Order: sequence, then C-alpha cells, then structure tokens
Amino acid sequence: MADTTLLALFSDLDPAAEAIERLHQLGLKDEQITVISGVPVMERILGRPIQWTNVSRLAMGGAAAGFLFGVFLNYGTPKLYSVQVGGQPLLPIPMGMILIFEMTMLFLLLATFLGVFLESYFPNYQPLEYVPEVSDGKIGIFFRCPEAERQAYQDAMSKAGAETVKPAEARQL
Repeated sequence: MADTTLLALFSDLDPAAEAIERLHQLGLKDEQITVISGVPVMERILGRPIQWTNVSRLAMGGAAAGFLFGVFLNYGTPKLYSVQVGGQPLLPIPMGMILIFEMTMLFLLLATFLGVFLESYFPNYQPLEYVPEVSDGKIGIFFRCPEAERQAYQDAMSKAGAETVKPAEARQL
C-alpha cells in the first residue's frame, strides 16, 4: 500500500496544534509529521517532542578549551621563556585574568558557531520542502498517510481549520 504526502496550511497556531493532535489520534507518529513555519515556534506549543541539540555541550567544551589555552598563555609561556623585567612579577595575575577571560569567550563563540553549523546540517544537499505561503506567515504541516485513507485525513485537517489540504509537490523556484 503506497503512502502519499499531504500539505495542510494554517493561518494560526491553535488550529495547527489541534491538527497535529488529530493526526496523532488518526495513528500518525511524530516521524511522519513535519511542521514548517516562517517564524520559530517552540515544540511544546504544537504538542511536538522536544528537539535536543548538542550545541550547548560543544559550547561548554569550547569554553573549557579556551580557559586552558588562556591559562597556558598566561602561566605556561613565562615558565617556558622566563624573562625577568626589573621588579615585575613573572606571573602577572590581574592581566592574566583578562587574557584567560578573552580566550575562554573566543573559544566559546567559535565552538558555538561550529556547533550550530554542524547541527543545521549545513550545507544540505537533500531536497527540502518549501512552500511560498509559509514565507507569508502561514504554518505548513506535511504528513505521510496511506493513500486509501487520504480523504479521511483531508477531512480531519479541514475540520481542524486548515485553509488548504493538498498533495505536496515539488515546486520550481
């Protein structure tokens, strides 16, 4: 039995959340439902599972690496190449705190950027769903349903408040 992909467009969040709940009641799993929106929407608003990310772990790892690098620059370098300058301490603590802070923040920012870059799968060479109406503020829900039950799914989406429910198709930009 073949599956078909349908697209339901909504103008507001409440009907979209209700439509996702109806899709769950009809037996669809979260893996079969994709929500696209022109603005970021938290998962719990639409009743979707939370998307976990590794960006915070990468950022904290970058901060730790930056802290260690700053400590090495501030305290390791004078130990390796000691140069005594008349009456100055070999290990300057106040200036070293600034260096350690700056290296920690630099590495944290670089690791965060790298984490976001990797988590977004950029560049993505796979075809993605794009609907021009979503750019105009609508919320699109793509879902895969059995071809035999297509009409029941379309009716459920219409009752939930969908403006249009139609088969998803590839579009040329």
